[in-house]
Amino acid sequence: MAQTIGWELYRSLLGVLQQGSLSGAARELGLTQPTVGRHIATLEQQLGVVLFTRSQLGLLPTNAALALRGHAEAMASSAAALARLASGQGDAAKGLSGTVRITASEVVGVEVLPPIVKALRDQQPGITIELKLSNRVQDLLQREADIAVRMVRPTQNQLVARQVGQIELGLFAHPDYLAAHGTPSSLQDMAGHAFIGFDELTPYLRSVAQRLGVKREMFTLRSDSDLAQLALIRAAAGIGFCQVALAQRSEPPLQRLLASELSMQLDTWVTMHEDLRHSAACRVVFDALADGLQRHVASSTGA
Repeated sequence: MAQTIGWELYRSLLGVLQQGSLSGAARELGLTQPTVGRHIATLEQQLGVVLFTRSQLGLLPTNAALALRGHAEAMASSAAALARLASGQGDAAKGLSGTVRITASEVVGVEVLPPIVKALRDQQPGITIELKLSNRVQDLLQREADIAVRMVRPTQNQLVARQVGQIELGLFAHPDYLAAHGTPSSLQDMAGHAFIGFDELTPYLRSVAQRLGVKREMFTLRSDSDLAQLALIRAAAGIGFCQVALAQRSEPPLQRLLASELSMQLDTWVTMHEDLRHSAACRVVFDALADGLQRHVASSTGA
């Protein structure tokens, strides 16, 4: 290909892939439907492939379009990261500004980060925070987020990482559940209880399950949302795993079970791409997260 293909064509391609139609992509991208159609036609011409076929169900992507999707998503993430980084290059005399995108697990994002973010915004009101909550590990190298809170040690050399400590995980139940169903004295006793846990076994959960000695088949209440699992425990629906600090501050406090048999320390890291060290906003957010999480880790000690 002699010509350079513009990003706007791939942006329209991704829009159609995500929305399933030209009209849906146009609404999502703020363009007209004919413009999106021209983008797709131009991209097909320049690449020399057919990207979509029409059917009663709408536009169906060809194998060529599906092969391009991951690269288009990476371009979209890079473009968004560029916009966030550029937004923070304003007048330093007016204070820090810009948008910083943080990714964390659901339970950390809902139960742990809000007071940290609130304190940060009190000190730096010019910084806009985006929270991307997912139990999938977001790819910082692809710029899906600027800063990540992770329970596994990052291995990529291009990442700046700070370990903030270990969060203890234990087995807990609501006092009302135990009053109604009794307190198990061993892991074998769990067979007669409502045991809350995961449904889909991801590689990370597999390593956790192996260390704790539990299997999917043992769970009678299953969810891949750690927030849903925590809500079930707090609703006295059964017994499940929970961070010690979150169990202690529940109302009423959750009761810990089998502490000597079922305990696990989760390494906790704050990470960001090394290129973002030059962004003052990212550095401030990184340090605020690390400091706040260190306080949370300190509150996790104890039974």
